[in-house]
Amino acid sequence: MCNCKRLQYDGQAGETLQTVWPHSSSSFSVMVEGLEASETLRHTQTSHSVRPPRAQSDKRSCKDCDKVLAELENIDDDTDRFGVQFVKVVDKKLAKSYGIKTFPALSFFRNKEPIHYEGDLMDEGGVLEFLTSLEAMELPDQIEDVNAKILDKIVEEQEFVAVLFYKTECRKCMKALQELENVDDDADQLGIAFVKINDPDLADEYSLGSLPALVYYRRRIPVVYDGDLMNEDKVLEWLVENKNTGDDDDVIDDVTLGLLNSLIDSLDHLAVIFYDRDETDDTLILTELENIDDDLDSQGIHIVKIADDVAAREYGIEDTPCLVYFEKEIPSLYDGNLHNEEEVLAWLVEQLHSDEIEDITDEMLDKLIKESHHLAVLFYDEDEQESQHVVAELENIDDECDNKGVAFVKIDNDDEAKEYGIDHRPTLVYFEKGTPYVYSGNLLAEDEVLDWLVHQVEEDEIEDVTDEMLDRLIDRTEHLAVLFYDKDSRRSRKVLSELENIDDECDGRGIFFVKIDNYEEAKEYGIDNIPTLVYFESEIPYIFEGDLMKEEEVLSWLFHHVDHEEIADVTDEMLDKLIANEPHLAVLFYDKKDEEDHEVLSELENIDDDCEQAGVPFVKIYDAAEAKEYGIDELPTLVYFENRIPSLYEGDLSNEQEVLAWLLQQKTSDTIEEVNDEILDDLIANFEYVVVYFSGSCEEGQKCDKILDELENIDDDTDDHGMHFVTTEETGLAHEHGIKSFPTLALFRNGEPVIYKGDIGNEDAVLKWLTSDETLQIPNQIEEVNQRMLERILNTSANVAVFFYEEEDVKSRAILTELEHIDDDCDDIGIDFVKISDEGIAQEYDIVSLPALVYFRSKFPQIYEGDLKDEEALLEWLIDNKDVGPASIIEEVDGKMLQNLVDTFEYLVVYFYDDNCPSCETILAELETIDDETDEVGIQFVKTNDVDVAEDLGISHLPALVYFEGGVPSIYDGT
Repeated sequence: MCNCKRLQYDGQAGETLQTVWPHSSSSFSVMVEGLEASETLRHTQTSHSVRPPRAQSDKRSCKDCDKVLAELENIDDDTDRFGVQFVKVVDKKLAKSYGIKTFPALSFFRNKEPIHYEGDLMDEGGVLEFLTSLEAMELPDQIEDVNAKILDKIVEEQEFVAVLFYKTECRKCMKALQELENVDDDADQLGIAFVKINDPDLADEYSLGSLPALVYYRRRIPVVYDGDLMNEDKVLEWLVENKNTGDDDDVIDDVTLGLLNSLIDSLDHLAVIFYDRDETDDTLILTELENIDDDLDSQGIHIVKIADDVAAREYGIEDTPCLVYFEKEIPSLYDGNLHNEEEVLAWLVEQLHSDEIEDITDEMLDKLIKESHHLAVLFYDEDEQESQHVVAELENIDDECDNKGVAFVKIDNDDEAKEYGIDHRPTLVYFEKGTPYVYSGNLLAEDEVLDWLVHQVEEDEIEDVTDEMLDRLIDRTEHLAVLFYDKDSRRSRKVLSELENIDDECDGRGIFFVKIDNYEEAKEYGIDNIPTLVYFESEIPYIFEGDLMKEEEVLSWLFHHVDHEEIADVTDEMLDKLIANEPHLAVLFYDKKDEEDHEVLSELENIDDDCEQAGVPFVKIYDAAEAKEYGIDELPTLVYFENRIPSLYEGDLSNEQEVLAWLLQQKTSDTIEEVNDEILDDLIANFEYVVVYFSGSCEEGQKCDKILDELENIDDDTDDHGMHFVTTEETGLAHEHGIKSFPTLALFRNGEPVIYKGDIGNEDAVLKWLTSDETLQIPNQIEEVNQRMLERILNTSANVAVFFYEEEDVKSRAILTELEHIDDDCDDIGIDFVKISDEGIAQEYDIVSLPALVYFRSKFPQIYEGDLKDEEALLEWLIDNKDVGPASIIEEVDGKMLQNLVDTFEYLVVYFYDDNCPSCETILAELETIDDETDEVGIQFVKTNDVDVAEDLGISHLPALVYFEGGVPSIYDGT
């Protein structure tokens, strides 16, 4: 519907024209109808508020007005998007003052100056073009102001466009603008459109840095001016040079990441060279590729270059130079020889004309899932015959998918597949606005696959997801409705049939609707009754408690949660998940049956929005047993969790502003959290290292309080070392651990306390003690560490044995019992022995399966391949590896470890060899003699017989030596 506003008033005092004439708008169109009115719009040029005219109701003097209005209603939304306000006015006197004598008439006010439309008012397309064209915006001797939408349109339509990005209240911007006004007419005569835009967000998106900035679009390819904007002659010279260069098309333009993303969005065919300015080889390749720039242009392929590490990482590019071809935003990597420009040209032209499902990296996939409305992804294994057959079949429907607006890509990455719960490849997944749907039919029946994909695009139905997909959706989707159901249950099927009717409405309000048939996943959220509907807003769950068979009631409930912020009721299982996943969380424990609790809750609802904006989600729970686990006997009680550490609010809960101030202070300031005995007991049981300041009863200003102030200074440092620091005035738990005098400081290592004997008020001495090896080691026990602590140990100790395991795994527990027997022996020979069970730690260190034992010598990992229960053999292996010495042998690594080392070390040399190579051992023996020297100058030296990794680097003959600096490889070509 149109949002045009008719200036017809009833003469009520205080009414203003501001509602129909926004004074901040520089673009304004007015349609004047042929009726009389007593006032004029002229006042709006000088006054923000005027007494409104009293409209007359006789329309006989304008026969065509309503017909024209009906047409123009169709473009009101479009003009609004382009930043042009559209209103209509009934005032002949005003019209005559602007020379308008026939009605209806359309005038476009640009910075208060009118331009009259001379065309057919019934031609809505022609009117829209007039209102959004550059010609309509042109002002004499002035650079035209545009918004982002109009800028896109101008760049799309004009071959050469210069854009000055500026911001108001910027003296430098105003000075530059004043200078550049002088070249506006010259640029215009040269066929270069010159506009300005005040849009800092767009400037940030384009990575332009500080403003003002001048960007020149040459046939939609942007080039950033890096000269002096105060020198108008130089600017004009640069514009002319770039226009001429644009005619020759013999230069590949440099772009920023923001501009690159803009080009990918707007161009159907784009080639991008990722390169390093400091690499000679990259420069040589660019010089070669300049030779095919004209040929590419004739084929309709634009080519640009970018030297930006962030951009490369965003697209999963590890080595430069690298060529990526984007067709309608879908990327394809070139894996041939970039020095051969003819091969590159042939490949790019082939991409343009061939129908092929493109291979992408996992980073590219994440970006496409986030940005694409309709995306089909084939997870496949290039080395498997079944995958090869499926790819060959599905290539036949790539064009049809494209015609239906479905981008089709493929990815050969097992880890990425597992993130979506995909165990078997090939598997096809369709993503709609980020929501994944798995195809369960025959992938070799291409027509069935196509029908299914088209059905997904054209029909709206609630789709099934896996538990892994659900986790990702909850993490990434702002508004998500999830039906937990049982496909074999008759009631579930009936509910599903009803809810299918509201899927479209949910989609229209930005709510993604999915279903999951997984009772175990439901139990993780404390859901016992199936079917159950849960709405997640920014990861916070709300359970629907009404009748699922009443679709309108469900829809109303969902819309209510989209439109209104409300503190969500959660189950204890949901709370546990939120505490584990949310770095900042506010939880109100309350009694649902208590009227006073509801009054408090009503007050706190007023700050829910503020908490959400501050990054502190707010939930409530009415589970008395869960409250008691935190030592909470009185309800309501507010608890703030920061990285799983709870802190109790002790003020007045009915004063919402005090509560808000306290929560914001907790989030923004680093303080040692105060806990009770129940919370402390839980922390000691669940965390490897907990530092506790037992203050005893402590009033403000007392010595114990001053000591706490001192200890606050090292809270960040202990946090960096993976320790949790809390304080408590309660003494029950302290007495249980033999602590009878207060204040006392204790470090709990895996549940066991170590008491600090020094001066608690000396924070430096306390920190030194807390982080010393003597304090952290537990006699006759392998220490449990977290990831931060492990990183610290690897950085400070040359010899570390690490047992990676899963805490609930029975096999791991049995192995640990054996390994405890050699912990002291390892300590005696100078090997630190630790264990770690953090979630995701195996992937972090590229460990394929758990449990596993890895020996790190100077951070170089070696996996033990023997029987982990044979403690004697394991000890002997550790001793042998340590006795070899850190500098006397080149360490052996596998391909996965190698990638980790390339990422870890700034300077790394890798010797690639083959077990079947007669000369490899001889050469290795020679290289062993320089291992000490490389170590002394900070270059790590390793060897590997992983032929696949060598081939990935383009190494066809072994042995070979490769030097990595900052992850960039260089192959040694000497003897």
